Amino acid sequence: MKTITNFLNLVKFEHSVFALPFALSGAILAVKNGFPEITTILWIVLAMVSGRSLAMSLNRIIDKDIDSKNPRTKLRELPKGILTLNQAILFSIISLSVFIYSALQLPRICLYLLPIAAVWFYVYPFTKRFTFLSHLWLGIAIGASVIAGWIAVTGSINSIIPFILSCAVTFWVAGFDVLYACQDYEFDKKNDLHSIPSKFGIKNALLISRVFHLTTVTLLIILGYFIESSFIYWMSVIFVASMLTYEQNLVKENDLSKLDLAFFTLNGWVSMGFLGFMVMEKVF
Repeated sequence: MKTITNFLNLVKFEHSVFALPFALSGAILAVKNGFPEITTILWIVLAMVSGRSLAMSLNRIIDKDIDSKNPRTKLRELPKGILTLNQAILFSIISLSVFIYSALQLPRICLYLLPIAAVWFYVYPFTKRFTFLSHLWLGIAIGASVIAGWIAVTGSINSIIPFILSCAVTFWVAGFDVLYACQDYEFDKKNDLHSIPSKFGIKNALLISRVFHLTTVTLLIILGYFIESSFIYWMSVIFVASMLTYEQNLVKENDLSKLDLAFFTLNGWVSMGFLGFMVMEKVF
């Protein structure tokens, strides 16, 4: 049981709350009336969880040496020796296998697109070694979950709707990842790692994060006109905008003490809240 807990901690399993609700939102938007079949939803959930577990385990494996040097991450499972490298590799192989099996239960295009996702996951940990745009790389990875959810239901990419929401999610993720990277500003500068904070400084990074989140809200407004939305959808936009505004106000250039609240709690509310409004939009 303890080993299972260690593997769940390795991939921060609880952070599945960031991407999964938007994959389900994409699936819900793909159906004009009602909801996707329950079996489709279950395979989407399994694909998302296994795909994210693959991405996170690859990230931990590739960043093992960097994590061992960073005071913030040196107590993670691999640097501390709680799990061995071989165990992490085995976990990533199992995650990939489940990811592939899940894709096989969905429209064939999902299997065809899976290698692109897998390569994207593999490359992400390396991006911080050569570009400050790594935040957007991560954002695209999570934003693509919307398109994946849509394709899992329709079997095709036949609308601009999932792309608009995908872009909104991309900038949402990039925005909060920039905030999170502020705490590694000194470490990244010293170790020649690239991020928006290490490139432009914390003050400018906070401004860029705000621009990203403003872009998210703008795209959600645009999406509302494409899906012939009701009052409930516009309530979701107000909700997301309020959460992101609060999040931005929590993080200051000289005070990062509330970063965990901004990063974990509020962003969990954003994703789960948006999904909740999407469900209510369908029901009412």
